[in-house]
Amino acid sequence: MAVPPSSQPHVMVLPFPAQGHVMPLMEFSHRLLDHGVEVDFVNTDINHDRVLKAMAAKTGAVPDGIHMVSFPDGMGPDGDRTDIPMLANGLPAAMLGPLEEMIRSKKIKWVIADVSMNWVLELADTAGVRVALFSTFSAAVLALRLHVPKLIEDGILDECGTVTRNETIQLSPTMPPVQATENPWARLGNSPDKMRVFIKNVLKSNPAIRLATTVICNSFEEIESGALDLLPNALPVGPLEAPPASSASAAGHFWPEDATCLAWLDAQTSGSVIYVAFGSFTVFDAARFEELADGLELTGRPFLWAVRPNFTDGVVGEGWLDAFKRRVEGKGLVVGWAPQQRVLSHPSIACFLSHCGWNSTMEGLRHGVPFLCWPYFADQFCNQSYVCNVWGTGVKLLADQRGVVTKEEINTKVAQLLCDDKIKASVAMWKDAACASIAEGGSSHVNLLKLVNLLRAQ
Repeated sequence: MAVPPSSQPHVMVLPFPAQGHVMPLMEFSHRLLDHGVEVDFVNTDINHDRVLKAMAAKTGAVPDGIHMVSFPDGMGPDGDRTDIPMLANGLPAAMLGPLEEMIRSKKIKWVIADVSMNWVLELADTAGVRVALFSTFSAAVLALRLHVPKLIEDGILDECGTVTRNETIQLSPTMPPVQATENPWARLGNSPDKMRVFIKNVLKSNPAIRLATTVICNSFEEIESGALDLLPNALPVGPLEAPPASSASAAGHFWPEDATCLAWLDAQTSGSVIYVAFGSFTVFDAARFEELADGLELTGRPFLWAVRPNFTDGVVGEGWLDAFKRRVEGKGLVVGWAPQQRVLSHPSIACFLSHCGWNSTMEGLRHGVPFLCWPYFADQFCNQSYVCNVWGTGVKLLADQRGVVTKEEINTKVAQLLCDDKIKASVAMWKDAACASIAEGGSSHVNLLKLVNLLRAQ
């Protein structure tokens, strides 16, 4: 039923400017629109252009009710936007003023901001707007972030975020155990100065996150009960899913989705295909890239591999990749960017070789796909621990003394994963739980309705 215009709430949605943040917040915006909430979706200028180009490749369009808006991010055209601490540090100065002006001119009453954009809480006082935060990572990672002062107090970290005593961190029995050296902020900066800036921002913003009225999470109560118990203001509404219209789903992507792979999957045997994707930030050198390619070929199984344009560090040439594509033609398919949720829901998929980003983790869980885990940085090690140590839905790929996951390791772990009946049972159980949570009357569905009612109350 359509909501009368006079009672239709109008919110601003503000993601951190990275693919893994824009996409879930766009999916969430579609859920809000389903319940009569109008959305102004704010990207940075450069990401706005990337999204429009990706949509144009599919002749897509954003549905009425979601308005795409953009502002500068404070970096020059040649700025390194993969340097997350540097990018994050410049955003408040670049965006606070334009955001406040837009809020006042459009009389916006609510902002839903990425936790990584928590500085927007300042606008609650200056612009009289209410702010809800949105976590694009797990509740466990958010709890670990809030626990940083205690880790410093206990001497596990110093005030620059450097690990001074490596040990296993586990905040509750049902949360993932994580080594201090694999904490969620590991490898975010390539210098001590950048890590110091990042940890300083964490310490500064943690009190505001604790005091936020609501922290919306792309998670669900059954899967993260221990972590959610530590976050009294958390509201889990996941797992989020792409809107059914393929053109609309493109609105959150920086690269055009290659849907031709779906026809290729249709021709494969049920439960036979290894799906391989490493998200938007992972970069492989030549040794790791070629070993992965050889490992996929060694399994003797069909595989679908998403290799985005900047996946390698430039050492692997187009000639090598083209030769590999010809060599595996008929058995393997390499695409630039796949419609991941449609791929994971396809009956031909056997397993997911993944970097374990939180979006990918939730999508694989919801669609009942077991994981081969190969994390790259940030929260991905914590997510791997959930998969392997808590939920029992996958196995970990181990690197050799060079730091390379060998083709033999890939072949062995694929065989191990697909023969493990215990993992199969866990995958099926968590798929059922995930689907139940977002169905009518499920925990996440009920929480979403609570949020919509809060937004309507204004």
